[in-house]
Amino acid sequence: MYDELLKLDDIRINFSAQGMHVINVVLAFVMFGVALGIRPSMFVEVFRKPKSMLVGLLSQIVGLPLVTFILIAIFHEYLTPMVSMGMILVAACPGGNISNFISQLSKANVELSVSLTAVVTILAIVITPLNFAFWGNMYVNLIDGMAVTALRDLDIDMWQMFETVFLLLGVPLVLGMLTAHYLPKVAEKMKKPLQYLSIVFFILMVVLAFGNNVSLFIKYIKYIFLIVLVHNGMALLTGYGLSSAFRLPVRDRRTVTIETGIQNSGLGLVLLFNPKIFPPELATGGMLFVTAWWGIWHIISGLSLAALFNRRDRKEVSRV
Repeated sequence: MYDELLKLDDIRINFSAQGMHVINVVLAFVMFGVALGIRPSMFVEVFRKPKSMLVGLLSQIVGLPLVTFILIAIFHEYLTPMVSMGMILVAACPGGNISNFISQLSKANVELSVSLTAVVTILAIVITPLNFAFWGNMYVNLIDGMAVTALRDLDIDMWQMFETVFLLLGVPLVLGMLTAHYLPKVAEKMKKPLQYLSIVFFILMVVLAFGNNVSLFIKYIKYIFLIVLVHNGMALLTGYGLSSAFRLPVRDRRTVTIETGIQNSGLGLVLLFNPKIFPPELATGGMLFVTAWWGIWHIISGLSLAALFNRRDRKEVSRV
């Protein structure tokens, strides 16, 4: 498995400036759509009872990166350097833009979901670069000399990462919230279509990402599928385990579970495509494949989880 995955690690991402602009606009547009559903009133009740919010933040910002590192530490002999760094990158990203939609389908606490998405996205301007740097360095210290050699050229410009995350998340979020506040009718009409378009936009990003590497993706999907399946499953279990340990209400447990398992891997792709952060001469194919497939898989796992929650609700109703 390790030798096979090394072939993915050797892939270099060559992206034109025009393609990069398209990807940036797509992600900014998606984040603008997320912000249209955010109202200041949503935060009032959540911050009156901050326990669920704090557990959600703990699960996403600390729990998921820690569990990711433990997974990599246990299986580091099977996971190549760039695949491992891809897992760390995904774990460092904020919650994904479809988490609110999945929470709604799951009959979870949608207000908590929206609030967590907003707060974690704002914090991501600082937390995403710091988490990636911290856990990335932990991984480099863990692995053997051969893997360190493979990572010797991975020198991330942290300021550039801060700047990119701020422009692509912070600015659209503020503009979306302002639109929702001053033009509520317009925001309400745009909100629902943008939720569905965001999925289409992400698929477009994945298509642009793979380009001429589709054959390689098909050849090695069985390995990436297994890695992301386990990683995403552990993310969902982390959210559910922490929220259960702190005895949150059922609806809040569902929300924290979903928010931890749905990651903004689109942001991860944009960071990977930025030549100022990851130079084109650096082979980061393993990171690309993990990040892109995570974005596809978490839609499937999120919808499956929503179906599971609804089935449980129906069983409980039938018992009454």
